[in-house]
Amino acid sequence: MKIVAIQPALQLGQVEANLKKLEQLILAAYQEHTPDVIVLPESMTSPNVYSPQALLTPQPLQGQPLQLLIRLAKQLNVVITGGFVAIRDGHTYGTYVMVERNGDYHLHDKDIPTAWEQNFYRGGSDDGIVDSSSLNCKVALLSGWEWARFRTAKRVREQHAQLILGGMCWYSMPINWYGVLGTWMRREHEIYKQQSEALPAQMARLTGIPVVHAAHVGEILSDMPMLPYVKWLTEMVGETQICDAAGNVLARMSLADGEGYIAAEIELAEPKPVEPLASSYWIPDMTLTSKLAWHVGNLHGGLMYRVRHRLKKFPWQKQLK
Repeated sequence: MKIVAIQPALQLGQVEANLKKLEQLILAAYQEHTPDVIVLPESMTSPNVYSPQALLTPQPLQGQPLQLLIRLAKQLNVVITGGFVAIRDGHTYGTYVMVERNGDYHLHDKDIPTAWEQNFYRGGSDDGIVDSSSLNCKVALLSGWEWARFRTAKRVREQHAQLILGGMCWYSMPINWYGVLGTWMRREHEIYKQQSEALPAQMARLTGIPVVHAAHVGEILSDMPMLPYVKWLTEMVGETQICDAAGNVLARMSLADGEGYIAAEIELAEPKPVEPLASSYWIPDMTLTSKLAWHVGNLHGGLMYRVRHRLKKFPWQKQLK
């Protein structure tokens, strides 16, 4: 089957403008490649950064993002995937959606919101493995740093999925800080770029199936968690890739390539992992800085979500009344 993966540069909080841009990219990619599957990253409505604007971007599950994917899937006769923060059952989730050619859809909620994302939505409990009637195979849907954990690869292997579709909004450490701290952050940024480049092929080798990874690209100015007057200029690291089951990169867009899309043909077969699963938590060799940001961000964000939710301080909660 032929796959297209889209790498967008989106604006913080501009949901309608971002959806319009994605539609243009989808139509352009379809006209050029006539694919069977089109893959968008998570956070297709607004990048996952820490900002008050992120409180305003969650969308009803049946709202504009899903309706756009359903309309285009039926119009183009393709399978389309993409993610957004969805309001459902009185909470918000980092939901990744796969829409079949006939408009039917499958949902997967990211298991653990990444660090500050905990402020804006809660984690899910499904395994992300869906049976696709259009593709006639089991598909694993992966979102965000689910890509970076060995337990995700283990889950995919145990469920005998034949294809991985998904994406990420991998932001960088601040690139606008100066002095010793700025040098430290830029070093971390370079490590993130290396890790994000290697990760899709690593997941393919660990699971023994083709992988399609769509990513955000571009700079976003956000706030600093717990330090409201400090600005965090982050850079989405890109690395949209399509890999075969052996981990060979068939098509790639890096950070330097900017916005656009890639296409490649893949073949489905019985999974044949070529690398063993490790007992460690992370697939990349995460730095101490990354681990610290992960744990502190999870604790702070998770607490803030529960407090805001209990006090009904989320803007979307007012819409539910």
